This record gives sequence, C-alpha cells and structure tokens, in this order.
Amino acid sequence: MKILLHTCCGPCSIYPLARLREQGHQVSGYFYNPNIHPFQEFKKRLAAMRVLAEKEDFTVTYDSTYGLKEYLRQVVFKEQERCRICYGMRLSEVARLAAEQGFDAFSSTLLYSRYQQHGEIRSQGEELAAQHGLAFYYEDFRQGWQEGIDRSLAMELYRQPYCGCIYSEQERYDKKMGRKTA
Repeated sequence: MKILLHTCCGPCSIYPLARLREQGHQVSGYFYNPNIHPFQEFKKRLAAMRVLAEKEDFTVTYDSTYGLKEYLRQVVFKEQERCRICYGMRLSEVARLAAEQGFDAFSSTLLYSRYQQHGEIRSQGEELAAQHGLAFYYEDFRQGWQEGIDRSLAMELYRQPYCGCIYSEQERYDKKMGRKTA
C-alpha cells in the first residue's frame, strides 16, 4: 500500500517507518502538529524530523506553521477532552491530504507511544478513512518502544520530554516536582 504516515516527531517515527517498510509499504510522511508548545519545542521537533527524514531517505511534507492559537481555540474549556480533540485535528488533516494525493491509507506515529489512547486514535482514524475513501492502517507500534528509543539515541536525535501540548508539559514537570495538577 501507499501510506501517508502522520509524524509527530523524529524519534516516534523511527519504528513505525521501519515496520511499514519491512512489510513492503511505500511510506511518505506528514509533519502536522498544531498542539506543540512552546515555539522552541516545536522548532526542535521539526528539526529532528528533518534530520531523520534525511538519514532514512524518507519523503516528508512539513506544515511548519506554529498552530498553537488554533489548537487552543479547540481545547480551551474542554481540557478533559484535549487528547481526543488533538487526535481529531491531526488525523483529519492527514486523511484529507492522503485522499487529495492519492494514497491508499494513512496512519500515525501516535500509535508508537505508550502514552496515547490507541482505541480513540483507531476509532477516529477508521471513521475519517471511511469519509475519505481510504483505509486507516492500524498497528500497535508500542512493541518497538525500546528499539525506537535506542535508534534515536544512536542517531543523536532530539528527544522530547513530554507529549507536546501545554497541558502535557505542565503534567510532566508538576509530577516530577511532586506537585498536584489542576
């Protein structure tokens, strides 16, 4: 299949890309992440994705627009639903682009993370795929968690310390310092 892979960052792309290629799929990437905060974090992740793409001969389309305003417009006062909303923002954009560019299917590197809600991602992906006349490629890439970490360290890729949004940043550091989050 010709698959458009949503990429959240370089390190999380390593294992899914390798798995999809091993299975004989033709894979292109799409970096679209309006949730990432702050701006310098967004720039670091974008740069790491570019490094990985070059090292792996991986064609990636980049949306380098810092989308924090749009992300916040969607999640403010709905913080408990922020992950579901964020998945929808990103998956709907990758599904649209995949359909527009003639891909057979789309998937996401979010399926590599132990911290993401696979059931929600899969459900939204399948719904969007049906709307766009595509397939949603689901695989639990978490089995390659350590392999992805080891390879990203060997490549000296920037590895982010939290999911990406302003809320996950607070949760990461508040927990580390022993504080309770709001």
